[in-house]
Amino acid sequence: MSAHARCACQNVLVKQEFAESPRSSVGLEWEIMLADPDTGDLVGRAPELLAALEDESEPERYTVTGELLTNTIEVTSGIGDDVGHAISDIAAAIAAVRATTDPAGIELLSAGSHPFAQWFDQQVTDKSRYHQLIERTQWWGRNMMIWGIHVHVGVEDRDKVMPIIGALSAYLPHLQALASSSPFWAGEQTGYASNRALVFQQLPTAGLPWPLHTWTEFESYMGDMVRTGVMADASEVRWDIRPAPRWGTIEVRACDGMSTLTELASVAALVQVLVEHFSRMLDEGRLLPSLPAWFHRENKWRAARYGLDARIIVDAVGTQAPVHEHLSRTIDDLAPIAAELGCAAEFAGLDTILDGGASYARQIEVARAADGDLREVVQHLIREFRSGPETSVP
Repeated sequence: MSAHARCACQNVLVKQEFAESPRSSVGLEWEIMLADPDTGDLVGRAPELLAALEDESEPERYTVTGELLTNTIEVTSGIGDDVGHAISDIAAAIAAVRATTDPAGIELLSAGSHPFAQWFDQQVTDKSRYHQLIERTQWWGRNMMIWGIHVHVGVEDRDKVMPIIGALSAYLPHLQALASSSPFWAGEQTGYASNRALVFQQLPTAGLPWPLHTWTEFESYMGDMVRTGVMADASEVRWDIRPAPRWGTIEVRACDGMSTLTELASVAALVQVLVEHFSRMLDEGRLLPSLPAWFHRENKWRAARYGLDARIIVDAVGTQAPVHEHLSRTIDDLAPIAAELGCAAEFAGLDTILDGGASYARQIEVARAADGDLREVVQHLIREFRSGPETSVP
């Protein structure tokens, strides 16, 4: 065997088992900020809260855990039969968290970024994997003051995973636009609907998924990454959409932190419906739609910059359309699948976001009405997290 042949064989050494998962089941993760109720600034009090919260969640379907920074907790659902099932877990988790944070004088909010907090005032959670991340990534790692949601959808056949990820990538700008909630960064209006999207991709292994077409190609990629010390396992793949072999799911990670539970439910419903739609196409032997990688990259930037006002590239020949308009057509086309999956109500909430605007637009409106006082934006986000989207400036 030649040296070249031996090298080629080494490219597929890391086998990736894919867990069994019910088709189109749903799991949700929501990263939440801890804030002072008066100043609106972040407070690094997660460690003092989590000892009790983690124990209390042990017998429950949901979990409550820490994150990279001590100003953050994450709530995670169990495996939901439908979106409503997973959302009920998240609601129960939030209620449990509030039972601890309300007496402690801590408020909760969620968005892709905090409007005015500074990275150098935050503390990293004392866990070795977080310290290793910061040691490697340095300034960019310390600047990861970002919050997001992760939506898992079960896939029954691992051979479907990479093709579905490829097709789903064309809808990343739609998801990103709906979820955009980070127009401010360290006290400044950035001009972007989702500043988080561009900050997060600075981490190694983050950003758009590589255009891999088969599970074997993904295993080859993992072999290269492990062999060269880039990562230890698949959990360190930080793509905007990634396989989650441990859970048997496709995981969408592109979205900013949703500011309300109802909007989280709607975006989760869109992810679930899209995955099921593409899964059915594969069952029928149909070719899934795809875009060149350079169009995906441009679409991501446009959605981050303009949110729901973005004009995106929607097919391989370069046809362009307003993302708002393309979303409306997609919602109409896929509504029957949403009904079959039992998430019609949550799916219909997408129209509410399109009509009323995403969180980034509401935040900008509040800041404008408050003459640029970003403390008012934080109070607005605190109210929304408790009560739902505000349709007008208070």
